Amino acid sequence: MFGKLYLIPTTLGDTEPLEVMPLSVKKIVEQIDYYIVENEKSARRFIKKIYPKKSQPSLQLMLLDKYAEEIETRKYLEVCKEGINVGLLSEAGVPAVADPGASIVKLAHENNIQVVPLVGPSSILMAMMSSGMNGQNFAFNGYLPIDKADRKRAIKDLERLSKDKNQSQIFIETPYRNEKMFTDLKATLTPSTNLCIAADITLPTEFIKTHTVQNWKKQSPDLHKKPAIFIIHK
Repeated sequence: MFGKLYLIPTTLGDTEPLEVMPLSVKKIVEQIDYYIVENEKSARRFIKKIYPKKSQPSLQLMLLDKYAEEIETRKYLEVCKEGINVGLLSEAGVPAVADPGASIVKLAHENNIQVVPLVGPSSILMAMMSSGMNGQNFAFNGYLPIDKADRKRAIKDLERLSKDKNQSQIFIETPYRNEKMFTDLKATLTPSTNLCIAADITLPTEFIKTHTVQNWKKQSPDLHKKPAIFIIHK
């Protein structure tokens, strides 16, 4: 019997894990010693927080960061063939969505290893849920271009796509560029387009608001260095 690959969600910030995810996540963390992680320090901190009795020396952590070589990461699930379960941890939220873990999930399927997703906070879905926009038809677009001109073209393209397909368009930005993104959205979108900003989801400072662009021009929310999701609907 092969071991399984468990997709283990983490918190979206400094909150108590069991406030935002079910007890089943804690139970799986209790059982697993092999993990694929983006950052060893933060992974150990999360594991210790959700299950303080876990023996840290027993943990086997395999890194999946920007320096990881594909030839090496393709070996990460070899222990599953020995009947050992492996946990895939994201840095924030759920693994494999806007996250490098997708390559490991693909590898599991290629090797007939069962993939088990666990319930936890997804900033993308939680933002969509609370936006009041079209939950029947939406798309996640990742990061928009950094170049100002290219970014404005991308914004207009998404606005046009939203109108043509009645589809809400979701995207993200690096936290320290949030305010520049907000400025560009107000300058580029038509006044009647709806814009949702969802920042610091699940944290005490959580901010989720949907307004028309015209109304947003009268407001200046503090988005600096806060993880945020942007959603537009024309």
